[in-house]
Amino acid sequence: MTATLMDGRAESRRLLDETAVRAATFARTRGRRPCLATVLVGDDPASHTYVRMKVNRCAATGIESRRVDLPAETTTEQLVRVLRDLSADPLVDGILLQHPTPAHIDERAAFEAIAADKDVDGVTGASFAAMAFGGPGFASCTPAGILRLLDAYEVPLRGRRAVVVGRSAILGKPVGMLLLARDATVTYCHSRTVDLAAHIAEADVVVAAVGRPELVRGDWIKPGAVVVDAGYNPGNVGDVEFEAAAARAGLITPVPGGVGPMTIAVLLSQTVDAAHHHG
Repeated sequence: MTATLMDGRAESRRLLDETAVRAATFARTRGRRPCLATVLVGDDPASHTYVRMKVNRCAATGIESRRVDLPAETTTEQLVRVLRDLSADPLVDGILLQHPTPAHIDERAAFEAIAADKDVDGVTGASFAAMAFGGPGFASCTPAGILRLLDAYEVPLRGRRAVVVGRSAILGKPVGMLLLARDATVTYCHSRTVDLAAHIAEADVVVAAVGRPELVRGDWIKPGAVVVDAGYNPGNVGDVEFEAAAARAGLITPVPGGVGPMTIAVLLSQTVDAAHHHG
């Protein structure tokens, strides 16, 4: 392997330490801790694991967590009502709806029930608009974590060719907007892109976020390119063919230990930001 690993665990620890200091200062001066409400629908084991991790990170960082578990048969209307109630609660600073939700839920309708000033996961249309137009608001956590990781490794973005493989509303599309705001030249690709290899071969920065194991082949990578693998598939496999890509890239994120830890760290940092906004 010739590429340098981008250590998301180490960078997330730095951000969490900074967030803990900010949370303690807020609690001391405002008389309450920042509060993150997590909402989970159903009994998917992986989702329960993720929520438990976030609750534990909240405790370690000095953030109050309010966990709301709803049964699998919860309707969209019931979920929307819960999210609107949390949005109206002055003691709640941030709201996280664990996704994916069960198939019968209109996830977009549920996301849009979250007040923009409490959307610390960056999933609403208002948050996407803020990312696209450079206005105030919260960034989607995984894209924001990717940008923090690129900054930590001093990756130049201005004028560079960035290829984003994936077009989801909470990862692919917003990371492209954040890269564009840094003056990168952004190309969106996806699983149906014709001659995907040719697009990736020209990229200085590749962000793989399509949710297909090893879709991005190592021999497609431009020598010296920066490769960010935001995929996570069964067996700890990312969206990039790691070993072959690492032989050509200059910087690469591992799976796990790259992008994932940054996501939770950004979520908690933005929760403290929201708390300061609410006072």
